[in-house]
Amino acid sequence: MYKRARLKDTIEVPPEYLGAVGPDLVKRLLQDKLEGRMDEDVGSIVTVTEVHDLGEGAVLPNRPGVYYEAEFDAVTFEPEMQEVVDGEVVEVVSFGAFVGIGPVDGLLHVSQISDEYLAFDEENQQLASRESNQVLGTGDSVRARIVTKSIDERNPRESKIGLTAKQPGLGKHGWLQADREQADAASEGE
Repeated sequence: MYKRARLKDTIEVPPEYLGAVGPDLVKRLLQDKLEGRMDEDVGSIVTVTEVHDLGEGAVLPNRPGVYYEAEFDAVTFEPEMQEVVDGEVVEVVSFGAFVGIGPVDGLLHVSQISDEYLAFDEENQQLASRESNQVLGTGDSVRARIVTKSIDERNPRESKIGLTAKQPGLGKHGWLQADREQADAASEGE
């Protein structure tokens, strides 16, 4: 879930920028430092939007920069357990599909996609059902629910998010649309 958060952090301003210390410079330095970083309390920091308060600068012995405590707004993304998310398949492998949800990827394990057996088609990089001819490949839009998460603050790319699409209303958008059309046709025929 995307959120707006008011955060505080200390930022080092290098000596060559000391003449231009202000909200715009501090915002740029905070963006360079924080964007893409994962924090257990707020999730992944997507962007810094506005600097509100800039404290007094402090000089530390044997350090060339000046350190400022800054209060700022940021847009964050924190995947929450049981949250239903829409995403795009970014990679298909033999054991499932990686789905981009916000700034992170979640794994939709092959056992969590469908009740049908899905075979991995390595040549076309897709998972395919022989029963219904349904195919899931790179670029497909899916709706899934977050069922597990393990956040690694030190290496955000190593964070693990598990997804499922086996409940009604979840799955590849094209499959969901076909199910709705089939249900509409059945209700018209009654």
